[in-house]
Amino acid sequence: MPERPPRHRSAPRKHSWLRPTNGRTAASPTPGPAPAADPPADRSADGKAVDGTSVVHAAVYRDGHRAATPTSLADTYRRLREQPDGMAWIDLYRPSEEELLSLAGEFDLHQLAIEDALEAHQRPKLERYGDTLFVVLRAARYLDAPEEVDFGELHVFVGPDFVITVRHGAAPDLPAVRRRMEATPELLALGPEAVLYAILDAVVDGYAPVVAGVQNDLDEIETEVFGGDPAVSRRIYELAREMVEFQRATRPLVGMLHGLMAGFAKYGTDDELQRYLRDVADHVTHTSERVDGFRSALTDILQVNATLVTQQQNAEMRALAEAGFEQNEEIKKISSWAAILFAPTLVGTIYGMNFDAMPELHWAFGYPFAILLMGMVCVSLYFVFKRRDWL
Repeated sequence: MPERPPRHRSAPRKHSWLRPTNGRTAASPTPGPAPAADPPADRSADGKAVDGTSVVHAAVYRDGHRAATPTSLADTYRRLREQPDGMAWIDLYRPSEEELLSLAGEFDLHQLAIEDALEAHQRPKLERYGDTLFVVLRAARYLDAPEEVDFGELHVFVGPDFVITVRHGAAPDLPAVRRRMEATPELLALGPEAVLYAILDAVVDGYAPVVAGVQNDLDEIETEVFGGDPAVSRRIYELAREMVEFQRATRPLVGMLHGLMAGFAKYGTDDELQRYLRDVADHVTHTSERVDGFRSALTDILQVNATLVTQQQNAEMRALAEAGFEQNEEIKKISSWAAILFAPTLVGTIYGMNFDAMPELHWAFGYPFAILLMGMVCVSLYFVFKRRDWL
C-alpha cells in the first residue's frame, strides 16, 4: 500500500474515555462551515451500498456539524485532512479485505481487529489497541411474520478523530443513529465517544421490541402447551435456541459498559456522556435479566410440556387398554354363545348321518333322547360360562 501523507492532529481533547490526548475540545458547539454540496454515493433501499463498494455512508464533521459528504474512502481521507479539528464517520456493509486494509493504513488500525472485522461471527467484546477502541456488538430485531429473532453483528472502530462502523447484518439502523446525532450537534460535538454512545444506545433500544415479541411468543406457547398442541415442543426448542443467542449478545455487553464506566475518572469523560452511558447500562442489565428469565421460563415450560405429553400418552394407553378389555369381554360372550349353539348342532349332525347300524336309531325314545341331550349340553355350557363371568 502506498504511503499516505500524515494528517494534521488537533490539540488534546479535554473529555475522552479513549485516551487523554488527541481530538477536539468539547467547547461551545459553534456552527462550523457550511457543508459542501457533495452528492452522496448511490444506495439501495435498505441502506446497503450498491455503487461497487461497501461504503454505505461517509461524512466529515466539525464542531457537531457536517462539513463534507465524501463519496469514497479516498475522498474521506482527503476531506478529513482538510479539517484538522474534524471527525470522520464511515459506515460500511460487509467490506472487502482491500477496503479494510486501506482503512487500517490510514487510521493505524490493529491487524487483529481487522481480522475480526473480516471474519465476523465474533462474541460481543471491547478491546483497546493503543488510542483506538474496537467494539463488537450483536444487534437484534424481531421479525413478526416468521415470529423469530434476527441477529446482526456490528464492529465499531473508535479513534481520536474517526468512527468506523462495519455491519454484518441489517440491524441496527445506523442511518437513524446518524440522523439523531446530526439533530443534536451539541452531543455530536463531544466527538467519537458520543457516536459510540449513540450506537450502543441504538443497539440496546433495539432489544426492547425483541423482548416484547419473545414475551408474546411465551404467552402463546403457554396457551398451546395447555391446549395440547403437538407441534409446540418444536417451537419451544427453537425459541430456547434464540434465547441462547440473545444471552450471548446481552451478557458481555453488561461487562463492556461497566468497563467503560470504570474509566470515567481516568479519561475525564464528559458528565453528560457519563449519564447517558449509565442509562444504557441500566437498560442492558434489565434486558439481560429479562432474557435470563425467558430462558428459565422456557425450561420450565418444556418440563411441563413433557409432563403433559406423558400424561396424555398414559391416558391414551389406558383408554386403549380399556377398549381392549371391553373387546375381550365381547369376544368371550360371542365365544360362549357360539359354543352353546354348537353343542346341539354337533348332536344333530351325528344323528343326521342316517347309518343303519347306529345306537338308538330305531329306538322309540331316540328322538326325545337326542332333544334332551342337546338341551342338557346347552344348559350345562351356559352355567359353566356364567360362573366364569363370560356371560
